[in-house]
Amino acid sequence: MIDAMYNYRQGEIHSAEFSDDFNKLCIPFENSLNEEQIDAFHKLLDCVSETAAAEMRAAYKVGFKDGAAMMREVQE
Repeated sequence: MIDAMYNYRQGEIHSAEFSDDFNKLCIPFENSLNEEQIDAFHKLLDCVSETAAAEMRAAYKVGFKDGAAMMREVQE
């Protein structure tokens, strides 16, 4: 149920933009790569993104459960 709520609300979560520091490092680096290296780099960035998304889902679930536990404690 918590996963379904997160997935439903995910569209309302505003994505952060890449920082200036990231862009200053990433863009010149990517421009220095050949085609094969660019593909590998993009796959690596996808893995990082998927890991971050999984961590956000896990944090959402933990936060939701903590909030429910606090409400239950207040009611007692």
